[in-house]
Amino acid sequence: MLQPRRPLAGLLARCARTARLGPRPPAPRQPPPATGERPGGGGGEGRRGLLGLLARQCGCVTGQRARRARRGWCRSGGDGAAERARRSGGGWGGWRGRGRPAFAAPGRLMAALAGVFVWDGQRIEEEELQRSAEEMKRMESVSSLSQGECQRPDPKAEREAVAAPGEQPWEMIMDKKHFKLWRRPIEGTHLYQYRVFGSYTDVTPRQFFNVQLDTEYRKKWDSLVIKLDVIERDLVTGSEVIHWVTHFPYPMYSRDYVYVRRYSVDKENNLMVLVSRAVEHPSVPEDPEYVRVRTYESQMVIRPHKTFDENGFDYLLTYSDNPQTVFPRYCVSWMVSSGMPEFLEKLHAAALKAKKLEVEVRDYMAPRPLESGAAEGKAGVAAATEPASDAPCGPARLEYA
Repeated sequence: MLQPRRPLAGLLARCARTARLGPRPPAPRQPPPATGERPGGGGGEGRRGLLGLLARQCGCVTGQRARRARRGWCRSGGDGAAERARRSGGGWGGWRGRGRPAFAAPGRLMAALAGVFVWDGQRIEEEELQRSAEEMKRMESVSSLSQGECQRPDPKAEREAVAAPGEQPWEMIMDKKHFKLWRRPIEGTHLYQYRVFGSYTDVTPRQFFNVQLDTEYRKKWDSLVIKLDVIERDLVTGSEVIHWVTHFPYPMYSRDYVYVRRYSVDKENNLMVLVSRAVEHPSVPEDPEYVRVRTYESQMVIRPHKTFDENGFDYLLTYSDNPQTVFPRYCVSWMVSSGMPEFLEKLHAAALKAKKLEVEVRDYMAPRPLESGAAEGKAGVAAATEPASDAPCGPARLEYA
């Protein structure tokens, strides 16, 4: 009688050969235990170690393929190719991928089985930071806020100018003295992508940037935060994996996000960039108390009016996520468009408080110390505690990382 094939054993054997690990020598036969214990019960540590090695090897291979595919994607059309792929049926998942290949999934599956997070294909690359910087330059070229013009541009021309060539135009939904808010629909979904362009003149770019990055300080000034922890750091690029749990308006459950972020300070071009997007991490499984948000992206770009340490700067925030609510589209749009300016104002107030030296905030522009140990880049941070107050949040307050 034919025996069924064992694809998992074959996959492990192929991975072992790829990793140049010779076949394990046959273990000497042991007499069966007299106590009824299952044979081989003590080999768990060895198997876990082997799975970890195989997961890292698979991650390296898929990471190399991902980088080659990304270079080919850039050569074949760049942002225009991404937009065409999104419109051709990629939907929300395709838009979020930003050109990341789908064949990196097997390596991540092996990593998940071994409980290892593979950075290859997950870390934020330099190209993503550069795209955000280019978006800031485009906004500065059309916005009267940065140019100090008295005459307002034509609304239709402004909508078309805000969008990159080949992309959907933006719809302005809020025009205040110090900021403007746009949105545009994400094809194939009931969701919107949002963009805010504004300026502050009473805080320095360094203070505003540090307050947004400092997770410990945010636990103090943001009452909606339940948890906010750095899970892991990448020693290559400085990317960090963050676990963020936040209250949502009653009667919705609280949401939790697992995302990777990376920041950059370009002193030559006088720019500060922070990019975040959702990832999966094996050490942060889903919690039945929260709703996991798996689709999330955020880009913040700051342009000082003069220097990083003098008051005054422009900022550009582009944001989108799928909070997985059952409310109609217009309700979600109203909550987000109301909550985003409120969050920015809270962030501004926290920066003003830090400016008056009422609190100590970490300086993320200072040279980073060399991190030692931690071959996998684990972050030695303390877990956050849930706030004492369990009062429900307001009807239109959504938070942003």
